[in-house]
Amino acid sequence: MDTEAVFPRSGDRSGAIEAIGRELTAFARRARGRAAELHPELSLVASSILDLVIEREGCLSTELAGHFHLDKSTMSRQVGALERLGYLTREVDPANRRNHVLHATAEGRRVARAAARSRTAAFTERFHDWDDADIARLADYLARYNRADE
Repeated sequence: MDTEAVFPRSGDRSGAIEAIGRELTAFARRARGRAAELHPELSLVASSILDLVIEREGCLSTELAGHFHLDKSTMSRQVGALERLGYLTREVDPANRRNHVLHATAEGRRVARAAARSRTAAFTERFHDWDDADIARLADYLARYNRADE
């Protein structure tokens, strides 16, 4: 493998940005592929939606669409699939009766916990030869990168 093409020399900002883009794209592609291993009925998007609904202890479909940069029809299909699987329910929003707040069911929470355990195990294995400082730096960098999109 030509490491110069993958890892640009120090000071080559545009080359480094291109390499980051390639690596993040490869990461996303693998994550989508591995999502089926974690739960055969949940895509990466569906799993991410379920996780966010749980994290926020309920939210509107429009909030999810905005968070994930998805159009309303895509979000509606994903939410519908999660409802059919019995992982999400809708409740009328007391603040605005035209809206419905999505909540995870007990089964949805169970599936999300199982998927989270599988992800943690996979990451733990992937980082087995990394030292703690490198893992902490990567965690900080990824959090910083993701905050820039909020």
